[in-house]
Amino acid sequence: MPQAPGMTGARREGTSGPVVGRLPARLTASAQLTIAHQNGVATTQQLQTWGLSRSMVARRVATGEWQLLFRGVVLLHSGAITWHEKARGALLFAGEGAALSHRSAAFLHGIVKHPGSALVVSIPDRRVVTTQPGLTVHRRQVQPWAGGRLRAVGVDETVLDLVRELRSEDEVVALVSDAVRQGVLPGRVLLQAGRRDRLRHRRLLVDLLGDTDRGIESPLEHRYERDVERRHGLPVARTQVRHRIDDRWIRADRVYVALGVRVELDGQLAHPFGRTDEDTWRDNAVVIEHSELTLRYRWRHVVVQPCATATQVAAALRSRGWPGRLRPCSDTCTARTA
Repeated sequence: MPQAPGMTGARREGTSGPVVGRLPARLTASAQLTIAHQNGVATTQQLQTWGLSRSMVARRVATGEWQLLFRGVVLLHSGAITWHEKARGALLFAGEGAALSHRSAAFLHGIVKHPGSALVVSIPDRRVVTTQPGLTVHRRQVQPWAGGRLRAVGVDETVLDLVRELRSEDEVVALVSDAVRQGVLPGRVLLQAGRRDRLRHRRLLVDLLGDTDRGIESPLEHRYERDVERRHGLPVARTQVRHRIDDRWIRADRVYVALGVRVELDGQLAHPFGRTDEDTWRDNAVVIEHSELTLRYRWRHVVVQPCATATQVAAALRSRGWPGRLRPCSDTCTARTA
């Protein structure tokens, strides 16, 4: 919180202790408020504008009373450096139009739990910023919207920035699942994705966030319906079927009506740690009360091994009277009817 005029300390964001033990008395109330707003960080140019000589600043840094975060950016206390203070220093160093982006913005938005070893900022491409240890700078032809007390690229664009950097599909799924759990709106992410000419994993991103109007409530359900069922000629299951089992309401992801086969898809959003105790109880209750078989699949079964999964589902359906046969999805398809 900013201190009243006349006081010579600033406060660290989120704590009650002083960031600065002793500021020169000549600093105006306005300067002190600016320092408080900037998490106790200031540029040497600001300090000189406020009347502090270059030699005074250098002396305090040399004695350890103040700390140099980046070239020309000083933290006005001698204690442990917080991530927010370092992030503020990165923004001040990067200058006009800078915003935290990529993993740094994702950490600020709560999408990732760890900020990474370096601060990441984006700047308009008309500007050039000298490389600094611990700081990654992206020059962008089109700078996305950014805001907040610690200026950061918006959450939707941040998701896309991270997706573009990821190599494996599993990493993309984990990231998008975490983002949705934190309240990121799929439609807004897809809207921003449509405005980008180049985007790695675009098709996967659409698969993960699209098709919300067919009773499909998770990315894994979409991939199962498309890659396992449709592409292999399996019958179309009913989705999100609710009924009572043992005096409890349950909901099955997919039910092959009249065949006594259910499919549960343990994706990242609903089942971040795989099968749960509740899942086991429900599967057992379904067998006892309805003599129905429950097949349970995870992301790898559906995305990496859809042909093998189709083979297993077909075997279950045929054991319950399904007369159909699997259809190969491609020339290299390994699916077969048992």
